[in-house]
Amino acid sequence: MQTSGPPLNGIKILSIEQYGAGPYGTMLLADLGAEVIKIEAPSMGGDVSRATGPYFLGEQDSQFYQTFSRGKSSIALEIKSPEGRAQFEALVKEADAVANNLRGDQPAKMSVTYDDLKSINPKIVCAHLSAYGRDNDRASWPGYDYLMQAEAGLMSMSGEPDGPPVRCGLSIIDFHTGSQLAVGLLAGILGAHRTGQGCDIDVALFDTALHQLSYPATWYLNEGVEVGRLPRGAHPSIAPSQAFKTQDGWLMLMCQTPKFWEIFCAKTGRPDLLADPRFSSIPARRANLAALTEVLDALLSTQSTAEWIALLGGHVPVAPIYDIGQALDSAHVKAIRMTDAVDHPDAKHGRLRMLASPIKVNGKRPAGKRAPKMGEH
Repeated sequence: MQTSGPPLNGIKILSIEQYGAGPYGTMLLADLGAEVIKIEAPSMGGDVSRATGPYFLGEQDSQFYQTFSRGKSSIALEIKSPEGRAQFEALVKEADAVANNLRGDQPAKMSVTYDDLKSINPKIVCAHLSAYGRDNDRASWPGYDYLMQAEAGLMSMSGEPDGPPVRCGLSIIDFHTGSQLAVGLLAGILGAHRTGQGCDIDVALFDTALHQLSYPATWYLNEGVEVGRLPRGAHPSIAPSQAFKTQDGWLMLMCQTPKFWEIFCAKTGRPDLLADPRFSSIPARRANLAALTEVLDALLSTQSTAEWIALLGGHVPVAPIYDIGQALDSAHVKAIRMTDAVDHPDAKHGRLRMLASPIKVNGKRPAGKRAPKMGEH
């Protein structure tokens, strides 16, 4: 394995992937220098996200697809045909891992498990991402992110108390599961390099969604307490930790410790709130959340969101509640260089603006590179 360049330089990953969760995970690895080779079947049109609109970039390419597959290579290969299988196995001999996000019953049918490939390459790591896993009665079930947010209880905790259950605006379970695929795959490769023996790694959307219940799950399993929906996205045990109205919008305030509450009261000219028995401690503030919300709405509505950020930023945990445009166009995003542009022959002016990698290596974000055309490599 090479030791110079990006951290994963010299690591080769074959990926039978499509849409979101699997491609997101392998893209993180490509950002860090791994050679990620998409195995795409021409008969199926390749990765289905190539045809996901509404914004397309020539044939078999879209902005949605570019979001999840930048920095990778693409080989057009029918691995279900004898010739294609032989070519695939030749690639496996030189690879460190084979990743997929197939339905749970498909890896065995397509012979891409460790038992299927270990005779070709004993060190190969076979990483499987599916909706419900490969070892239960739902292995053959199709599944998507929103279903997991629903069944794992996440939607019961989102939205206003008097409203319907609400899912997160984005496919967070896809992204979490893709990230766990990346972690598991890297752990498998490290183990294989140490022992000479690869393995199967499995992650599932449902397992990940359930795992995200975190401490509310612990509370229920031990105390029988169910955390439901609270007003303004409030924290279940700490206050004030929620959205508040300002003169021109909304502000997220999180006084997670007594110190931050004291600083907030001092900075806003309301030290009297510290002596109010309703607000003198975290349990008291939580018990009197409605009254606290009314008081802080009145206070924070006297100035704009920007004015409060100028006063409180860096002293109290606080953030403006932005829409997507405000978020992406903010001065902070520009300063930290969380957007970049990649060359693309079919994009406007030959450049496609995108989000940059969230991972820095030696203080620098990896350089962006467009996702490949199908079979380009």
